[in-house]
Amino acid sequence: MKTGEAISLMRSRLTPIVGEREAQAMMRVIMDEVFHYSPVDVMLREDSELPSFAPERLDAILTRLERHEPLQYILGTARFHGHSLLVTPATLIPRPETEHLVDMAVADAGNRSDLRVLDIATGSGCIAVALARALHFPVIDAIDISDEALAVARQNAARLKVRINFAHGDALALTPPHEPCYDIIVSNPPYVGNSEAADMEPNVLQYEPHLALFVPDDDLLRFYRPIVAYAAGALERGGRLYLEINRRCGDAVARLLEANGFAGIDITRDAYGNTRYATAMRPTRDW
Repeated sequence: MKTGEAISLMRSRLTPIVGEREAQAMMRVIMDEVFHYSPVDVMLREDSELPSFAPERLDAILTRLERHEPLQYILGTARFHGHSLLVTPATLIPRPETEHLVDMAVADAGNRSDLRVLDIATGSGCIAVALARALHFPVIDAIDISDEALAVARQNAARLKVRINFAHGDALALTPPHEPCYDIIVSNPPYVGNSEAADMEPNVLQYEPHLALFVPDDDLLRFYRPIVAYAAGALERGGRLYLEINRRCGDAVARLLEANGFAGIDITRDAYGNTRYATAMRPTRDW
């Protein structure tokens, strides 16, 4: 099988199910991850023979994609904040929108070093790993209720050569510390209402872990209440909290943060115009 033939095969099978634009993106990822071909390589080597395993490997990938299985699970990797991370069905696939949560924390930290950071509901460890790579010598703790997810997160930290203290922990049962101990707390907890499942793509609904996605429609703040209450006591004065939130909950999260004594509350939108992030600071002093 030649490179051009592989491209034609992928285009013919992927375009009917995901559309031309998404098919093109998937082809780039497959050529890169499976054959280590960049887009330039694909153009220059159109008549080059691919390895002998190419036809069987491509057919297996395409067959699974036709069943709406996420490409990241098929390949076992996902890109996040410039890094290649391991992912399995035990972890959510990192989203580009979540990268901005990391960017905000890094921008606010500036050149400060030795910051103490907590990532609540770490999943694949994508946020914790990205912060470990981007901040200056941080001390990072990360918790998750899933031991399977924690195993993946530990592998990602090892692959990218960062030190993170992973531990089993339930975001719904956080024990307040005796005294403040963190400069940054970040979390992307479950926040999708059960009724929103009807609007989700099959590759998400059928394959990604529901435990990490959904909350009851009548309790969209289920995880934010304990996380915000914990952060109010765990953050140092001037410490900051970064949350990814449901687009329907911006005002409610802002009120929750205010009720817990936070200042500098900011509810912001993602690149698609959806309310997506909540940030706040523990005041430097009581008024």
